[in-house]
Amino acid sequence: MKKFLLPILTLVALVVMSCEQDKLSEESVIKDTTVEMNDFDYWLEANFLKPYNIEFKYRFAMNESDKGFWTVPADVNASIMYAHLVKYLCIDTYDEIAGINFTRAYFPKMFFLIGTWEYRNNGSYVLGTAEAGKKIMLSGVNGIPLLFEQHEAGDITKEQLAEDISYYYIKTIHHEFTHILNQTKSYPETFGTITSNTYVGDACFDTDEYWRGRGFITAYAQSEHREDFAELLSEYITHDAAWWEEQLQAAHSETTQVRAKSPDAPYGDVIIQSKMDIVTAYMQDAWNIDVDELRDILLRRFNDVVNERVDLTNVEI
Repeated sequence: MKKFLLPILTLVALVVMSCEQDKLSEESVIKDTTVEMNDFDYWLEANFLKPYNIEFKYRFAMNESDKGFWTVPADVNASIMYAHLVKYLCIDTYDEIAGINFTRAYFPKMFFLIGTWEYRNNGSYVLGTAEAGKKIMLSGVNGIPLLFEQHEAGDITKEQLAEDISYYYIKTIHHEFTHILNQTKSYPETFGTITSNTYVGDACFDTDEYWRGRGFITAYAQSEHREDFAELLSEYITHDAAWWEEQLQAAHSETTQVRAKSPDAPYGDVIIQSKMDIVTAYMQDAWNIDVDELRDILLRRFNDVVNERVDLTNVEI
């Protein structure tokens, strides 16, 4: 037995030495994820969180993003500009037309920003998405300062600046908010029956160019009646009356092309206006909101932005 004693003692010594070397560090490997608040965070707290219980997330968070796309974080300065645009052109607009209690009750409770667009394989890209009426993801944020730089350089007019801000950044929010209102109070079923046989689902961007002649205000409106409704309202309130009449005239002209294939097809302008009449009545009856007044308020606010009457960079409280 003695001949085994030395190896055993040696093994015990090695184990003891190993345990001494592997002692746990007094510093925890679990790091505190708390982020120190900056001036922008305090501004968001004062203008979004406290008055509306809305979280405006501009720092990148993997669990909030869509992992099916390559994305980058939103630039802080671009995020500040977007926060001002959302507040002035969306939240404050509904405060003015319907009151702050309306906005507090129905506006989504989270915005999440990413720097780039989410590009699909077919060349199209995602401007924004909504989840269950509670969260809106907004993409392409880093392009906002570039639009204003183009305007300052004289490359685009005030009118084009307003149109670009609307199309790429603001109309999306009004579109998604329309879905929230519709989920809270349903619109008449008759809306979906007007063009029930001509919705094309995911092929909406692949269908021929004469969508207005077929009775749709945008190509995306062809996908289904819920998107059709939201597109009508968001397009209507982000453009003036002259633009709307131009769309109706274009729809009337395009119907000629549609009738080349379907001789009995109704005029597109008549279809669009009949659906818009339902949208108008719904907003008045369900929410006591006059869409023409809503449009006037929003366009006045757009005019304030492009004429630099709104400071989009200030984060002082």
